[in-house]
Amino acid sequence: MTQHLDFIHRFESGDETKPVLVLLHGTGGNEEDLLPLGRSLLPGAALLSPRGKVLERGMPRFFRRVAEGVFDLEDLAFRTTELARFLERAAEHYGFDRNNRVAVGFSNGANIAASLMLTDPAVMAGAILLRPMVPYEPDGPVALAGKPVLIASGDADPIVPESESLRLVRLLTSHGARVTHRRFPAGHGLTGADVEAAREWLARKT
Repeated sequence: MTQHLDFIHRFESGDETKPVLVLLHGTGGNEEDLLPLGRSLLPGAALLSPRGKVLERGMPRFFRRVAEGVFDLEDLAFRTTELARFLERAAEHYGFDRNNRVAVGFSNGANIAASLMLTDPAVMAGAILLRPMVPYEPDGPVALAGKPVLIASGDADPIVPESESLRLVRLLTSHGARVTHRRFPAGHGLTGADVEAAREWLARKT
């Protein structure tokens, strides 16, 4: 890890004509967790996978929470800005297109990916949000016009209720994002159906 890239991370170079997939793990994951998923979703694409800096009982996360589903909004804002800064420095360091990054986030990683889009829409060209929640509701308009977003939720998810998934769909759509919402007969964990839906969504985008 170079000094100015202040997240532990993995980077795999790839085809410059394809989006760079920014892989954002869930609670307890690390920079290795989603690499196989990224390779499967878009073979040949460059992959950037940072490890969250916050520890919750020893488990890495991207931002703090007060309780299950209750976020520390001050820390979320700080960590979102910190991650956005890392992504800009990584683009310069590794020489990839900063305008063609697509987030692939699971759970806590999906939540900070949504926060990135709501805070600084230029950071991501689009996002795949797997089991996300609403990170926060911005006070004013956000320039998400035309940004493609896939949200994948599980009908039997014990952590993210259906109402929360629908709230995020409405929030992103209200700011102009082109949201595709897929629901699966699944819990909080990912299934083959999630992977296939994300793969098909990326294929249409690219």
